[in-house]
Amino acid sequence: MNILGINYFFHDSSACVVMDGQLRVALEEERFTRRKHTNEFPVQAIERCLQISGISMQQIDHIAVSIAPTKDLGKKVAYSLGLGKKVAPFIKHEFKGIYVKQKAFWNWYKGIWGSRDGGPKVHFVEHHLSHVAGSYFVSPYQKAALLSLDGSGEWSTAMLGTADGDQLNFFGESHFPHSLGSFYEAATEFCGFQPNYDEGKTMGLAPFGNPDRFYKEVEKLVNITSEGQIQIDLSYFEYQNAGYQRCGQKFYDTFGQPRSRKGAFEDHHHDVAAAFQKVLEDKVLQMCHLLEQKTDADYLVIAGGVALNSVMNGRILRDTRFKDVYVMPAAGDNGSCIGAAYYLYNHILRQPRNFVHLDPYLGTEYSNEQIRKTLDECKLSYTRSEDICLDTAQMLRDGQIIGWFQGRMEIGPRALGSRSILADPTLPGMKDKINAEVKHREAYRPFAPSCPAEYKQDFFDIKVNAPFMLKVCDVLPEKREVIPAITHVDGSARLQTVHADTNPLYHRMISEFGKLSGVPVVLNTSFNIMGEPVVESPLHAIRCFFSTGLDVLVLGDYIVRK
Repeated sequence: MNILGINYFFHDSSACVVMDGQLRVALEEERFTRRKHTNEFPVQAIERCLQISGISMQQIDHIAVSIAPTKDLGKKVAYSLGLGKKVAPFIKHEFKGIYVKQKAFWNWYKGIWGSRDGGPKVHFVEHHLSHVAGSYFVSPYQKAALLSLDGSGEWSTAMLGTADGDQLNFFGESHFPHSLGSFYEAATEFCGFQPNYDEGKTMGLAPFGNPDRFYKEVEKLVNITSEGQIQIDLSYFEYQNAGYQRCGQKFYDTFGQPRSRKGAFEDHHHDVAAAFQKVLEDKVLQMCHLLEQKTDADYLVIAGGVALNSVMNGRILRDTRFKDVYVMPAAGDNGSCIGAAYYLYNHILRQPRNFVHLDPYLGTEYSNEQIRKTLDECKLSYTRSEDICLDTAQMLRDGQIIGWFQGRMEIGPRALGSRSILADPTLPGMKDKINAEVKHREAYRPFAPSCPAEYKQDFFDIKVNAPFMLKVCDVLPEKREVIPAITHVDGSARLQTVHADTNPLYHRMISEFGKLSGVPVVLNTSFNIMGEPVVESPLHAIRCFFSTGLDVLVLGDYIVRK
């Protein structure tokens, strides 16, 4: 049985192929169009997924789309009637958007199969079920508590539930405009970032502020009911009108002047970020404590865009009884194509679970021959390494910043050792150098460490694995001066544990670096510059290399210098 999973309705368009329950490939459209967070229909991602899977479109048995576009239309109509003069942007955003997006899908479908019923059966899967139920079905757990949080799906903004085997039970559903995702987007906008895309920047800014300064004001904006439903004081916001602005005048009156996109950070911007981050954590913890009461499950599955808040995830690990938390590597909309496919396979079609998604390396791959051909076409000088792991480790130890392009591309927003920029984390000035000369981004932003799983507790205060870089933990106090380039201002780090069974090359390279330095940890950030998607092909990597302050480019077994 072959299933094509598709996400394209909101943002981060993507596609995947599941064959007899096995996830063969998953790709994000942005990697091919080079337009970050694109919501274009994922034509190129679909074509490449089929190519990598070795099947044709005619061999697809089912299509799962991670949205049920006509769900809750009555609620949307009722809501729009209360908007008065502000109804026009809402109607355009919701109802015109539904028409345009559905038309795009069916035009694509009919272009292949001739009519709406000429090809495989199409299943429109509710968005939050695609997020959290789909994540559960590919998690390592047979029993778990479930929590889904994002801006909004069709009309839902959160779902709480439990799962045991193939049985799902949901309660505590929240609906637009009562959304923790939109609540946090407002802080992102206030701090001068792009809401719905740059929430990671807000999270990184928060440790520079004093959360207590505005905590009381922010905390009263959100209430979590005894059944886990979210209630937002909407008088501070504008997002509920479906316009482009998140913050209302009352927000500015309370918290001060917002930062412009290129303006300087002032103390109150730091403090607002800190307060919103702390309140988000506190409110999600309330929801997790409710889940603790509702289930005896030892594990928690979190999904949706808010699940990318790795600081929040780390706190859940510390402050709840759950033994571990599973967050899909593409926990946002980009991974909902996978979730929709598995909700269809395991729940709707009642197929037994036979896959655990612990390997994020699901994308395109380029052979040494293909890499060499591209290097020759670009008329570049290069050398071929006899031992790329040892040579890379030595270059890192020599203080060089390296673009590392190896194996199959990762799915999700975090570079996990296939399309990464790497550096020596023991060098104190390395963070500032990479931010300024390579990434061309805000100077405060931290970088993540990659560490072989077997060494994690030698440097980090964490007992569980974090293979997808989605659980923030503390760097051990005695190690913070040892690895300053990846230690954030509050002593934390967004750790990636590297596993020999899923990425043996990256694991060995870090281990070789450990032999040279005494520190089996490398600084790892995504292979791109600010505002661009992660590189997909050797040509993308070459362009990024020559437009930044990278010192060395490692492509497969080949080494390119400037």
